[in-house]
Amino acid sequence: MTLILMVVGVLVLLAVRVPVAIALLVPSMVYIAVTPGVSMDVAMQQTLSGVNSFPILAVPLFILLGNLANDSGITDRMYAAAVAFLGHFRGSLGYVNIATSFGFSWMSGAAIADAAAMGRMQVPQMVKRGYPAGFSVGLTGASSLVAPIIPPSIAAIVYAVTAGLSVGALFLVGLVPALLLIVALCITVWWRLRKRDDLRGERTGWGERMRSLLGALPPAGAAVVILGSILLGMATPTEAAGLGVVYVLTLSIVYRKFTWKSVIKSLVQTAQTSGSVLLIVATAALFGWVLARERAPQAAADALLGITTYTVVFLIIVNVLLLIVGALLESTSAILILVPVLAPVAETFGVHPFHFAAIVIFNLLLGLLTPPVGMVLFVLSSTTGYKVSTIIRGVVPFYVPMLAVLLLITFFPAISTTLPLMLGYA
Repeated sequence: MTLILMVVGVLVLLAVRVPVAIALLVPSMVYIAVTPGVSMDVAMQQTLSGVNSFPILAVPLFILLGNLANDSGITDRMYAAAVAFLGHFRGSLGYVNIATSFGFSWMSGAAIADAAAMGRMQVPQMVKRGYPAGFSVGLTGASSLVAPIIPPSIAAIVYAVTAGLSVGALFLVGLVPALLLIVALCITVWWRLRKRDDLRGERTGWGERMRSLLGALPPAGAAVVILGSILLGMATPTEAAGLGVVYVLTLSIVYRKFTWKSVIKSLVQTAQTSGSVLLIVATAALFGWVLARERAPQAAADALLGITTYTVVFLIIVNVLLLIVGALLESTSAILILVPVLAPVAETFGVHPFHFAAIVIFNLLLGLLTPPVGMVLFVLSSTTGYKVSTIIRGVVPFYVPMLAVLLLITFFPAISTTLPLMLGYA
């Protein structure tokens, strides 16, 4: 009964739009206050333990990296290279949108940062060239979901810290799913625009292509610095994040985009974003302690085993649950609340931790494009000026390829587990 009251309390507070951190903190504090033998010191200990983690330090550093990359001219060079190589195809700016988003994803780690950058730069260009507005913003929203899947995925870092897994392993878990999503989005662009001969640009000469490629290589080096240093054992994810920040700052100086005003702006934005994330992490640690003390994982396992003993059925149930939760709760919060409960249950059903991580992260990221929370929808609305309703209509056709990729991830574990297992992560 106590466990049910705790969960109901959180849901009620979230329903009346209380901030997530407060919604997690209040029921936890009430529980401590009314439970005999539990000291208030527990609240301090658990909240501090939630953020007293070296891997979690990577979160603000990667957020800073994305903010700095936004103002360094990097995206402009990536865009120019993508146009040079893809501009002559029918629907070329659709492919350019996906390619540029993929390139920027290696530095942002978050869909919101990607959507903000691509929304400002690409949507006006696409609409000007005759692409439907709904299609343009919908594709920009869908392609932004690549960012939280590939390194330096903020969602992967939070999941790894919550579940006690290697951050480097979870970075690898998302690589193949991200490539599948890119292929699925490209197929969708081809299908939607297959009859639009007017949306074909001019072919660029090889000289211009090589110049644009050389201009895009230094920004691409950020991915080598971050992922390479981790995989070669030269740096932890947190240290790699610091190296990435230094690398992007160096590029901004070389490109003559460096100003103290832009750096201070990036630092303020980072403080605001990471402050809210870390507050949720701290209060979720306390809430997770309460759930563990009340044996929530065991209760969830017993309940699901009472419904089915088949792994496939369990995965279907989890997918439906996560899609609903992702539409109602921000992904970081959902990971912090659900993973301590569901991950042990998944192991009971024989689901590999890397496989389950991919399922959870991909599911919750779809919520970024799903009302009523759908943070990417609101970011695109503010950066492009289009109504949220217009953006939702534009996003709907892209749910089909995204759900298709989700099904592949769910029922073919090798998609997410092969790379980390090959490289020695267990």
